[in-house]
Amino acid sequence: MTAFTGKTLAMSCNSQKIRDLRRQIPSFECVPGCHDCCGPVTTSSEEMARLPRNTAAEQEAALNELNCVHLGPNGCTVYEERPLICRLFGTTPTLPCPNGRRPDVLIHPAVEKQVHEYIASTRQVLV
Repeated sequence: MTAFTGKTLAMSCNSQKIRDLRRQIPSFECVPGCHDCCGPVTTSSEEMARLPRNTAAEQEAALNELNCVHLGPNGCTVYEERPLICRLFGTTPTLPCPNGRRPDVLIHPAVEKQVHEYIASTRQVLV
């Protein structure tokens, strides 16, 4: 197996893991335009590959404001593709929504643990 094939296989496995975890994270309606949970976060290379690229200047400006580079005037510009860590906000007692929003049923603790284990097991990059 070549290094490229091994890397491709790992990315494919991670992409499947991301899809599986996303399906298990409950969703809820955010306050329109809210960005109270937004800020710089780290995410896996696989998740980052799904997001649009920003310039170094845009990245630096966002970090200087302690914002996410994907935060726009009306909230998250990549909401449908937002990283796992962003999806956890409001779904678990450890990351509550500052506006009191939440799904009817919070994330199952075992699934939350799997998300944190995935994050810990992958190389993380700053968004």
